[in-house]
Amino acid sequence: MSRNGGGFGARLYRGEVSYDFVGRQKTWYLISAVILLVAAAGLAVRGLNLGVEFRGGTLITVKNTTATVEQVREAVKSVEGVGGEPIVQKVGGDSVRIQLGHVGAGAAVTEKIQDMLEQKLGVTERDISIQQIGPSWGGDISRKALLALGVFLLAVIVYLSVMFEWKMAFSAVIALLHDLVITVGVYALTGFEVTPATVIGILTILGYSLYDTVVVFDKVKENTRGLTGGARMTYSQAANLAVNQTLIRSINTSVTALLPVGSILFVGAGLLGAGVLKDIALAIFVGIAAGTYSSIFIATPLLADLKEREPAMKALAKRVQARQQQATAGADGGKPTGAAAPAEEKALAEATLPGNAAPTGARSGQRPQPRRAGTRPSAKHRGKKRR
Repeated sequence: MSRNGGGFGARLYRGEVSYDFVGRQKTWYLISAVILLVAAAGLAVRGLNLGVEFRGGTLITVKNTTATVEQVREAVKSVEGVGGEPIVQKVGGDSVRIQLGHVGAGAAVTEKIQDMLEQKLGVTERDISIQQIGPSWGGDISRKALLALGVFLLAVIVYLSVMFEWKMAFSAVIALLHDLVITVGVYALTGFEVTPATVIGILTILGYSLYDTVVVFDKVKENTRGLTGGARMTYSQAANLAVNQTLIRSINTSVTALLPVGSILFVGAGLLGAGVLKDIALAIFVGIAAGTYSSIFIATPLLADLKEREPAMKALAKRVQARQQQATAGADGGKPTGAAAPAEEKALAEATLPGNAAPTGARSGQRPQPRRAGTRPSAKHRGKKRR
């Protein structure tokens, strides 16, 4: 197969096409800052719509009914003593979930609600399940979720510090927190209810976001191995090449994950009214999208910024700049300054391809020796000598 063959992804991998993700880090930082500010504003102004499991109240489940959400809501509201607006959701094809705040009269009101549901919906007592939930139960869930998050982040820092380095671990954790704030902010802005299923979804997306970031970092580590011993390219250029080489894989993985989750969110929850599915699907959908974005536009540029501050990387950047200026000055046709950078990325990309080896002259840096003058006299000179 020809080296110039292949699709767009192969051209990205070989460095023939390159997008400067790392070099435009200020643009991505600004976009993320705006998104985070909007998410923080949503949390401050609207707050989270906590489910009954967190704020406490009464949870009623009705099975074996074909009643609509509106019919169930009207039946519950008609009972005297019910405070606040009941939250009614369809669960599956024949079940309804009703959430109420603390019922003022306690058991007396819940009995009236049960009688009204039996009368209006045509169900029996065995089809109705009533559960009183105190706010302390939701507090326990919150504490356990925060504990799980802290243990997860600590494990991430230790693992990445051992396998890679602490700067990669720091960048990955910042990307994880970035995804977490965005996901929680979307819940505040959309008013979606936060339930234990939501907590599970948020913890799930953290693992997905980390996986995508680690794949990019592994390629960065491969591209930067032995980089300071030469003057091929800077750390930022090598990291940018790694992002381009894993770009198609990240997009394909994200799309294949978003399609089924999107079907659950928009079809299952939107059309069928599946409340629990909606709670977990939104967290996973937003988290996957945010995780893909952060691994490309946040984690890797942040890592490059941290590495470029090292003395060895500063010295490398000076050598690369001097080499590019020398190549530009000696090039025919007067190529613009910096034109050698894409060629450097392509050279490193081809060097990372399996089975590719540099020619002998390229490895040794030797140039073909010019023929010494006078070795073979010209025809004109030979003619003069005969005369």
